[in-house]
This record gives sequence, structure tokens and C-alpha cells, in this order.
Amino acid sequence: MKYLLLICSETADGFPDAAPGDLDAEPWVEEMTRRGVRLDGNRTRPAEDATTVRVRNGAQLLTDGPYAETKEQMAGFDIIDCADLDEAVEIAAKHPVAKFGMVEVRPFWTE
Repeated sequence: MKYLLLICSETADGFPDAAPGDLDAEPWVEEMTRRGVRLDGNRTRPAEDATTVRVRNGAQLLTDGPYAETKEQMAGFDIIDCADLDEAVEIAAKHPVAKFGMVEVRPFWTE
């Protein structure tokens, strides 16, 4: 089953409690690639670089910034394909950001 991992900080300042090197995701990427569960992933630009698109009454409305007012900020994403939610949680818990921010695990819609 495919899951989206949203890699998030809990503040707009990123990860103030992390030391340089604490957030190095390369060992995690290498392990998940070796296991064959990581399909894709990347960092994202800061929330202030986001553009939110809405269409109301046929008119396109663009808003600078993220879709929601929240202190949590999405910093990246990964797409994994694993056996079940238990394995997805195990993978998310190993991500270095899980120690300083949070990783939301969301299953893809299936028919």
C-alpha cells in the first residue's frame, strides 16, 4: 500500500532544537531505498513560497502562502510503498525529522 509521508516542523523556524547533522536524511533514504519501500521524496521550499489556488464562481483566486494558518510547516515529503500501516509507521519513526518535528503518515486513496 502506498503512503504519503509529510515531513513537518512544528514551528515556522524549522527545527531549532536540532544540531547540524541531526536532520541528515541521507542514511534514512539509503536504508529505505535498499529495502525497496521509498518511491520518491524531496524537500519543499518554505511556506512563504507557496501559492494556494481556489476557484470560486468560475474565478481563479490565488493566495500567497500555505493553504492553512498553522504553526506547523511542511518541509518535505516521501512516498513509500509498504505492507501496511504498521510498516509505514515504523518507516516514519526512523526518519530523522520525527525526533524534532513530526511525520504525518497518510494512505493513498485506493479503489
